[in-house]
Amino acid sequence: MRKIGTGFSAIPQATDGHGRMDAPAFHRNHDPIWGAIGSWLTQQDGDALEIGSGTGQHIVEFARKAPRLTWWPSDILDAHLRSIEAWSAEAALPNLRRPQILDLTEAAWQPSGPAGALAALICINVLHIAPWRVSENLLSGASRLLRPGGRLLVYGPFMRDGVHTAPSNASFDQSLRAKNPEWGVRDLAELSALAARHGLSAIQAEPMPANNFVLTTLRG
Repeated sequence: MRKIGTGFSAIPQATDGHGRMDAPAFHRNHDPIWGAIGSWLTQQDGDALEIGSGTGQHIVEFARKAPRLTWWPSDILDAHLRSIEAWSAEAALPNLRRPQILDLTEAAWQPSGPAGALAALICINVLHIAPWRVSENLLSGASRLLRPGGRLLVYGPFMRDGVHTAPSNASFDQSLRAKNPEWGVRDLAELSALAARHGLSAIQAEPMPANNFVLTTLRG
């Protein structure tokens, strides 16, 4: 039986007649995100897995721009999986695979499909709308699944040493915790400690528009 986690947030967009969801955040942030991660991704071969692909719009763009990689979308919510499938079908890219269910509340989560260790593991706007154990399991999974030199790339809002980087992020954090006390803007220091615990490199945080960051850590 499929296990669907209840601690995750759905994307509150209506679908079109084909099941596609359109996230306004995608149109605002996909170019800046690609500017931060694209030069490395376009030089890689192998497999790239996205955790929490949401509407599916990001991974379609990434697969189009980095054709040497085979791209594997995933999510845990049925509406998101249908949207990923619909956007993927429209794009018809040979290096983009069908979405799969991955539940990162499970410590031993394991993707199906990639034949070997991953070149990249990507997670966009997930950690603040999921329980803390998802952050823990994402970092442990990166250590377990990435090939040597493979990268975990994470995008979203983060605190620095327990301090929000903008008043708007503090308000956002309060609103998240009011909806679900297990959610919230995560702290870079705590994530860095997790990375070190699992033998990953120090997290590099690149500032992005709208008080967000792209975080990068490598498997040695």
